[in-house]
Amino acid sequence: MNEKKPLIYIVIGEESGDQLGAQLVSAIREKFGKDIEFSGLAGERMQQLGLPSLFPLQDIAVMGVINIIKQYPFLRRRGLEVVADVVQKKPDLLVIIDSPEFTHAVAKRVRNQFPNLPVVNYVSPSVWAWRPGRAKRMARYVDHVLALLPFEPRAHKELQGPDCTYVGHPLIERLDLLRPHDGEKSSIGEPVLLVLPGSRRSEVTRLMEEFGIVVKMAMETHPDLRVILPAVSHLRPLIDEALKSWPSQPEIVEGEDAKFAAFRQAHAALAASGTVTLELGLAGVPMVVAYKVDWLTTRLGFLIKVPSMVLTNLILGRKAIPEFLNDDANAHQLWNHLAPLLEESETRSRQIEAFRNLDAIMHLPKGTPSQKAAEITLSYLKS
Repeated sequence: MNEKKPLIYIVIGEESGDQLGAQLVSAIREKFGKDIEFSGLAGERMQQLGLPSLFPLQDIAVMGVINIIKQYPFLRRRGLEVVADVVQKKPDLLVIIDSPEFTHAVAKRVRNQFPNLPVVNYVSPSVWAWRPGRAKRMARYVDHVLALLPFEPRAHKELQGPDCTYVGHPLIERLDLLRPHDGEKSSIGEPVLLVLPGSRRSEVTRLMEEFGIVVKMAMETHPDLRVILPAVSHLRPLIDEALKSWPSQPEIVEGEDAKFAAFRQAHAALAASGTVTLELGLAGVPMVVAYKVDWLTTRLGFLIKVPSMVLTNLILGRKAIPEFLNDDANAHQLWNHLAPLLEESETRSRQIEAFRNLDAIMHLPKGTPSQKAAEITLSYLKS
């Protein structure tokens, strides 16, 4: 009689989780081969590895506080379906990846029915920034947090959260894609400016007008300036509409390969806050960061406990990158801080030096982030 293979059940809530999940599955299979099975929710990448998905990931890929509130009944129903599937399949380990509003609701209910089932959380919720009381509550249903940011283990310890280990950010596995190869970047005398208005509809809508004015100011000072705008494909029509009011049209590129090629050529960037600021920091591209939020997030601002909205600044522990929120994110303010980055200046040199520290802080002594995550995950499977 064949011995039952260990089963790991993975729950994700959006595409970023699918990418991490696929890397984790691949790393686990490097160690276990086919002597381990997977089930749960899967996006395109995980499905390509042979993982079935209980239902299409698009059903629950909802962003923003207001949208989550609007679709809560449907999301709750889908969450209960996942819990029922876990109960039926009785896995040996539950891994939840990112999307905490969905994945943690599932983990809580599963823990109530299977108190001894190990639960590993890949990607810490931003307890250090938003609703810090979540950390202590997480300890009731999460056994270990795999953190992407080096300061998160300390934050969980201070907030009485679950055990937490920094496993490295996936971006440190891709530095060769972010950094210029020989002959790829021109001198600062022929500056290239990246404009990154965000990957969400709300970000593009709020920032494109101000960014257009900044580009106009930059072109007046640098007539030969090359401007590249990496666009998320599904937002291309919205971006094209907003560009009609710009006096000069940037080069539009789509797709991750083209985006990273633009990073390797850029001398400076004007960017919306988000993961892209960490990509730029690791790529060594000096930047100015802007963000504008909806009325509800603004009203809830008193709940946010974080000194910066820029990931690179949070990791460095200081505001090395200028950042502007809401009314402060106006074109004149942005241009005043962007202008020195388009020429050899002390301001530019200070940012580049800070990025070298970023490398040292995020470095892993050995292995890759996915290998480190797999190692800790498998330790709970064995237990």
